[in-house]
Amino acid sequence: MNFVKRAGMSLRARKSRTAALLGIFVVICALLLGGFLLEAAAARQEAEAQRRIGVDVTVRGEVLTADRVARLGSRAPVTRYNPLLTLTAGPRGFDPLVSPEPPPPGEREGGPLAMRGVRDLGMLLPFSYGSTKITSGRGIDPRDTGRRVAVVEERLAEKNGLEVGDTIRVRSYDGERTVTMKVLGVFRDPRKDPPQWTPPDELPGNTVYVPTPLAERLGEGAAEVDEAVFRIGSPEQAERLHAEARRLLGTGDFDFRVNDKAYQDQVRPIQRVGAFAGLIVWVIALAGALVLGLIVMLQIRERREELGVLLSMGEKKWKLITQHAVEIAVVCLPAIAVAALAGHLAAPSLGDALLDRPPRHTAGGVPDTAMAPPTVRVEPADVGKVAGIGLGICLVSTVVPGIGVLRLHPRSILAVSE
Repeated sequence: MNFVKRAGMSLRARKSRTAALLGIFVVICALLLGGFLLEAAAARQEAEAQRRIGVDVTVRGEVLTADRVARLGSRAPVTRYNPLLTLTAGPRGFDPLVSPEPPPPGEREGGPLAMRGVRDLGMLLPFSYGSTKITSGRGIDPRDTGRRVAVVEERLAEKNGLEVGDTIRVRSYDGERTVTMKVLGVFRDPRKDPPQWTPPDELPGNTVYVPTPLAERLGEGAAEVDEAVFRIGSPEQAERLHAEARRLLGTGDFDFRVNDKAYQDQVRPIQRVGAFAGLIVWVIALAGALVLGLIVMLQIRERREELGVLLSMGEKKWKLITQHAVEIAVVCLPAIAVAALAGHLAAPSLGDALLDRPPRHTAGGVPDTAMAPPTVRVEPADVGKVAGIGLGICLVSTVVPGIGVLRLHPRSILAVSE
């Protein structure tokens, strides 16, 4: 008789044991699938966190120029970058803020406006952390590199009746050039005006942000950058960026600092969940193989007489072992389908329970990134992995106990069973 047909007859004859075996396999496959779903969801959440958060690297030094910063910002692994140029300039046609107290004798006021040349305003720490906010319009971004636009503080805007779309004129440092620019946005700086006399260019309300090329035009012609911030995907990429900076900036001394606190606070918990899910998969696979191996071993002992009769009739030993493997595999396949259905139904609650929203506010001023909840879904690849491991468990749990059958002869099996 064909061993496949015998496997079917054996399963029908032992319905209660077949049902118990099916229940065990459903539990094993469901736990395996849960582990794979968590791994996949953690990987997607980590990639999203890297894209949204990233790691900021701040570079300072006399060797920095706008051109060098642009060249370094175009290299991998940089995804965003922002140089910062600081200078003073004078207003034309509007009034800057002034301290209520008179200046001390002999005090040199300097330029009344503090101009800040930027490429990506959102990368400045006060804006990225949310302490300084755009109240109307928008901030400067790479689209504005060649434009004559400005973002002004709301106290300066209120004093002069400025709104988004209005035009202002600013005189260059040497007084030889006047640049006309359009108000792109208005921001609110939480710093209060000092009670004592303060030079106008040091008052928070007199800060004006402009694109980097426009700041260079208003300056003395030198394109020396105070600092530059580069956004990379992970802390592991910082060494690569440092090597690129060393190559582009030469032997000059520069300060290279990595700020990865936001990354560590929000990405590391996700990575721990992914590692835990991987551990679950291995533990369940080993435990499942062990449990099923013990069950098959007990079944083989109970069916020694049957095995002896079949061997005495000339049946091959490998066919007997294969029959047990087929019996286990036939139970495994519907268990995988049941586990896949259960995983599809339980996937949303699984993600909410274990991966939903890493810490949104952390110590040290880490910003709230408002990350979306993780997506946990059953993919065909995950079901394929469960099927592969499940069938592997079937093979291991039948072949290992079946080694004892290969060593025996029909007479010895029947003699023990009598």
